[in-house]
Amino acid sequence: MRNISNIEFHAGSKEERLPDFASDFPYIASHADFIGRFVPWHWHKAVELFYMQSGTLEYYTPKGKKVFPTGSGGLVNSNVLHMTKPQAEGTIQLLHIFDPSFIAGEQGCRIEQRYITPVIAHSQLEIIALYPDRPEQTSLLNTIRESFNLSENDFGYEIKLRASLSDIWLRLLTISSPLLREGGDYDRINDKIKLMMIYIHEHYAEKISIKEIAAAAFSSERECFRAFHDCLHMTPVEYIKSYRLQMACHLLAKSRESITFISRACGLGSSSYFGKTFREHAGCTPAEYRRKWQDNDI
Repeated sequence: MRNISNIEFHAGSKEERLPDFASDFPYIASHADFIGRFVPWHWHKAVELFYMQSGTLEYYTPKGKKVFPTGSGGLVNSNVLHMTKPQAEGTIQLLHIFDPSFIAGEQGCRIEQRYITPVIAHSQLEIIALYPDRPEQTSLLNTIRESFNLSENDFGYEIKLRASLSDIWLRLLTISSPLLREGGDYDRINDKIKLMMIYIHEHYAEKISIKEIAAAAFSSERECFRAFHDCLHMTPVEYIKSYRLQMACHLLAKSRESITFISRACGLGSSSYFGKTFREHAGCTPAEYRRKWQDNDI
């Protein structure tokens, strides 16, 4: 099971890059120990099936917030924008992250058409939430928890894992069937916000104007502000600052560059401004952050 340390993005689409995600086995198991850190806004084609081992985690999507305490779990749908934030230290999350093809099989096959596509193509279905105080969901949560006990060293591990995830998927499909029957309109604003985010990811080290961000999605400045407000619940300027600080955290933990260099490389200006802004963001100075996290696999 892989420990998650930071979010990385594909050079082209800028969706999250999933290390160790092989084309012949599009699956990874992750152990996320948040230790007070949050996971910023991102998306990925793979679905995210999770179980809360301890603590409480907040999931944010364009539709709002869901809170997951110890013993709860759920599934984040394919290509859904989301971010997570722990309510306290000691929050541990177990995750199965897999491409839908892992259980669907060959593209266009009957299994994909009948059981996979209705879920991943539903624009209104962002997260399927499961809670232990709901009797009809307790058994499924137990199955999800037990699925993390499968060992890669066991003979037939890959087949056992796919069988377990297929069983879980079918039961999730049954739970979400009322919402699937409702249907929903395609939400174009999600495509626009992703294009704007991609532009910021590519130009965060430079001066960026709202006009430039809007143009990346063929939108007006007014539409740009509305997209960030409706999807990410923040302004474009707040997102730029947040992303720059996220990149600064990564460089502090993974490089030996000076703090002055990192400040300028991330578009955060002078060392004094960087120090003040970073302390507000992380609750410590850049130097303290580096001492705590450099070369740590967290």
